[in-house]
Amino acid sequence: MQVSVTASGLERRLEVAVPADQVQREVDQRLKRLSRTARLKGFRPGKAPFAIVRQQFGEQVHAEVVGELMRSSLAEAVTQEHLKPATGPRIEPIALTPGADLKYAAVFEVLPEIKVKPLDTIAVERPVASVAESDIDAMLESMRRQRPVFSDVERPARASDRVILDYDGRIDGRSFEGSEGRDAAFVLGASRLLTELEAAVTGASAGETRTATVHYPATHANQELAGRTAEFTVHVKKVQEQSLPAVDEEFCRLFGVEQGGIDALRSEVRKSMEHELQELIRKRLRSQVMDALYRDNPVDVPRALVAQTVERLQVETAQRMGARDVSQLPPREVFEEPARRRVALGVIVGEIVRAEGLQVDRAKVQTRLESLAASYPKPEEARRAYLQSPEAMREIESAVLEDEVLDAVLARAQITERETSFRELTGFGETTS
Repeated sequence: MQVSVTASGLERRLEVAVPADQVQREVDQRLKRLSRTARLKGFRPGKAPFAIVRQQFGEQVHAEVVGELMRSSLAEAVTQEHLKPATGPRIEPIALTPGADLKYAAVFEVLPEIKVKPLDTIAVERPVASVAESDIDAMLESMRRQRPVFSDVERPARASDRVILDYDGRIDGRSFEGSEGRDAAFVLGASRLLTELEAAVTGASAGETRTATVHYPATHANQELAGRTAEFTVHVKKVQEQSLPAVDEEFCRLFGVEQGGIDALRSEVRKSMEHELQELIRKRLRSQVMDALYRDNPVDVPRALVAQTVERLQVETAQRMGARDVSQLPPREVFEEPARRRVALGVIVGEIVRAEGLQVDRAKVQTRLESLAASYPKPEEARRAYLQSPEAMREIESAVLEDEVLDAVLARAQITERETSFRELTGFGETTS
């Protein structure tokens, strides 16, 4: 096998030539194996002359051999030339004629060679904070708001009240999907009720019936409703005032604390908040480390990897936005720089892994898998789904390996500490005050 390499930036063009006799030898061996079982008209199975078998199947077998020799010889050539392909190759046939040398070119980009700047030159700031009793008080107040108590009142409905109602909608005198509801409960001001219906119900007392006209926008997701007008009749059955529950034994049980009362609840809340705090501090450190690695280690990145990453970011963003087809993908330009950064950091992190001899800790992979699965309604089903998805497991392993890199960097980085608070770090006080 002869191999020649030409380079242009990160792009490599490998021209490979496999000797004709090697190709022919492989073709003949396959034809001989085939001749033992081939069924040809006029001959018993396996009794057809070899020349007939060659005439009948030679072209097909040659094509199969060429395809497999391309794959195997390319892998051998890449190893021989010490190349690290970034993506799959583009194959350009040069000579495929039977009886002649097999010649083809493979064009692909390679991962760049990089020497990472010494890790002890990285400077980061570590936030130092603790969970104060006042933070726990604020969290308990937030938890109270998650479990409001509603009591019937004999007055007109106002913001934050819950209304129990029946409603019927009609378009051109006919009902439509979602146009009817019985004993439906809505909190006024929570933006769960159509704006026109909420306006009609506000100020109504139990027993009142009101009407509302709803104009559906032309861009409405349901094409049957888009641009149309519906008339709703709403009967208010109850108006309920909202109040916050007392922090007592019953309240503790609402949050899974069966024994120990308020003290036990506060202890569980503290543990949860301390875990959140440590996760946030580590996230801040990771962000600083990755910023420094990206800034201090400029690297040329494969265009193909950037393009693939852009597409992935487009799809992920579109899915979060509820897009239904590719025509709704956000523009590529928005993701060019984030994609380039992600690819570059992948290269840099990979080099640190190699240089430091880091390996995936299987125990940490298992712990992360269990943690992810626990966040789903059916953890065991989620766990099986992860295990059955090689891509999902690779993502978990990559995240674990990135944690190993972060620890390696922090072990050498120049770290200064800054006193702060739970409230400042999380912004929790701002949203609950």
